[in-house]
Amino acid sequence: DKNRMTEDVLREVCPLAEDWEIMRELSLLEVNADVLYRPFYTLSNGEQTKALLCALFLNEGHFLLIDEPTNHLDMQAREAVSAYLKKKNETEKEFPYTMFHVVLAALIKTITLRPKMNRFICNKNIYQRNEVSASFVVKKRFSDEAEEGLAFVHAKDQDTIDTIHEYIRSQVMFCRSDKKDRSSDSMEILNKMPRFLAKFLVWIITKLDKHGWCPYFLIGTDPYYSSVIISNLGSIKLKCGYHHLTNWGTCSLFCIIGEKKMSPFFDSQGNVEMRETLDLGITIDERLADGYYYSKSIRLLKHLLENPELLERPVNEEVEY
Repeated sequence: DKNRMTEDVLREVCPLAEDWEIMRELSLLEVNADVLYRPFYTLSNGEQTKALLCALFLNEGHFLLIDEPTNHLDMQAREAVSAYLKKKNETEKEFPYTMFHVVLAALIKTITLRPKMNRFICNKNIYQRNEVSASFVVKKRFSDEAEEGLAFVHAKDQDTIDTIHEYIRSQVMFCRSDKKDRSSDSMEILNKMPRFLAKFLVWIITKLDKHGWCPYFLIGTDPYYSSVIISNLGSIKLKCGYHHLTNWGTCSLFCIIGEKKMSPFFDSQGNVEMRETLDLGITIDERLADGYYYSKSIRLLKHLLENPELLERPVNEEVEY
């Protein structure tokens, strides 16, 4: 019942928690403690999610965290990004900078500075990647019959939003050409085989994947072997959502960009104001780190999106947030 006070809602989730523990968790997630004394429905979507996460964190060992909270870029952040993009595009007309470039660069910098976000689990073991990579799908043409291409960005420590912008440009141009990436070529060959043979090869490949032995020509451009998969659903007028984690591959982080929308925001007096927001749906494998590490990583990502000029520095350069 969202009409109940927030404190009562949280007490139902974590009845044994002390007052100071609840306030500590709220503080760590940067939520003002006064939300406890407001009806739950008056909290923004982000505040509601964080408040419930606080209660879940206090039930240690009794919950499975798969989805990190959707991040709302409110009007202030949107205006900052819009102003930044306008400035960047004063000299870039051929392949303009977009929100997608900003989000992808922010993700790469976040993963670089928060290395536990670049881990994966394979055959019951935790591994640390030796590079940061990002992948996304490119539609060759906006039509039902058009094929898709797989784009892959391999980031380096000295990369900035400008070099990442160039990587994306080259990948998009390649995907929209008549050429095909290795993974798509391999899958096309597999699909042409007799069904019994294809099923047998898939069984073998699955076993190889479990031990990390898949040949590069199969997985070199497979998005499920990147640090993060990013999908811009907003570009095709779809709302933000969450992508499920998969048994195939090693990707532990998915980011979905939704379309712009107007969302209600409440001040401390309960007054409502409609603001333009952009939702990011982030799915993370909860086994790689603890809730505090994830929370701080999401805070860094949001800070970079609210201050996009920081993305002009090398991705391995630390920032204060």
